[in-house]
Amino acid sequence: MPEKQRLTPTVYVSVDIEADGPIPGPYSMVSLGAVTAGWHDADGFRRADGKQGFYRELRPISEQWDPQALAVSGLDRTALLRDGTDPAAAMRAFTDWVERLRTGPDGRRYRPVMVGYPAPYDWLFLSWYLVRFTGGSPFGHSGCLDVKTLYAARAGVPLASVGKRSMARGLLPDLPHTHHALDDAREQAVLFANVWEWDGVSRSG
Repeated sequence: MPEKQRLTPTVYVSVDIEADGPIPGPYSMVSLGAVTAGWHDADGFRRADGKQGFYRELRPISEQWDPQALAVSGLDRTALLRDGTDPAAAMRAFTDWVERLRTGPDGRRYRPVMVGYPAPYDWLFLSWYLVRFTGGSPFGHSGCLDVKTLYAARAGVPLASVGKRSMARGLLPDLPHTHHALDDAREQAVLFANVWEWDGVSRSG
């Protein structure tokens, strides 16, 4: 095991985004929700209470959009064009929020890592928006953890077989999946903490 002094303390940030299409640029991120999911250092993992949250609805960046994709979030495009936060302002505010998380509740410095389920779609939009509108990301180029992959490794099953319905009993949060970005980020944070703390054996029934 690495020496304790060489471990990099990490703060996990559960992020959920809603978008109006499959890729950023031609399509837009329409909402962003995030909560603190937990801290990990030489003393182990500690889950957060999910109360530290961030949420913005964003103004679309293009004329192209998929009505079916937008319908998932329940957001109205006309309202977003009128009242949505400017993407650059939203990304600056999000970066400032994440930077504040670097100072943990114990006063120590933590490196932020984004958590998602599944992470690739949310990471794609989030990373693109952060680099496009702020010039960089507080998560760097690779500070991302996919809960689906984490579960597959813990359970010892192929990744392609993993879905929430196939997960071990007791891991799924007793929270609704509403497709509201902040609600889903909170649900995801609990799922992440449950999987992280799961030993992969004793609760696998």
